[in-house]
Amino acid sequence: MSIINFSLKTLMNLAKVQAVMSRRFDRLNMHGIGFNDFIILYLLQQSAAGKMRRIDLADKIGITASGVTRMLLPMEKTGLVTREANERDARVSYVVLTPGGRQLFEDAEKTANVLALEIIPARKSKDIAALTDILTKLGGNIT
Repeated sequence: MSIINFSLKTLMNLAKVQAVMSRRFDRLNMHGIGFNDFIILYLLQQSAAGKMRRIDLADKIGITASGVTRMLLPMEKTGLVTREANERDARVSYVVLTPGGRQLFEDAEKTANVLALEIIPARKSKDIAALTDILTKLGGNIT
């Protein structure tokens, strides 16, 4: 029988919670997007001028630049986001939220808020503040 430390067990439970949460957020499919797509739309909607450098978006999500590019391809094909080249530096490109992407985000945001309250009821907000603090210290910096 193996013995794992408390930190590893905590991270295993965190991974399980993430999987359960992702499964619950599958209901965003009614809007034609997944939870990761929703996060991208949220970040773009929050950013100045509705656009971000791909590398900044990848960093904010916590994945590689190539990973974010793979995630964005279907979103570009469906017209939720578009690419914009940097006029000064051809190596830099931006991800831009389209009007259709903004509208879809606004529609999906209502569903996502309902799902979030099903997972974390508002009355648990004190406990969640402590969890949010811990997650922030672990690198969860989506604001």
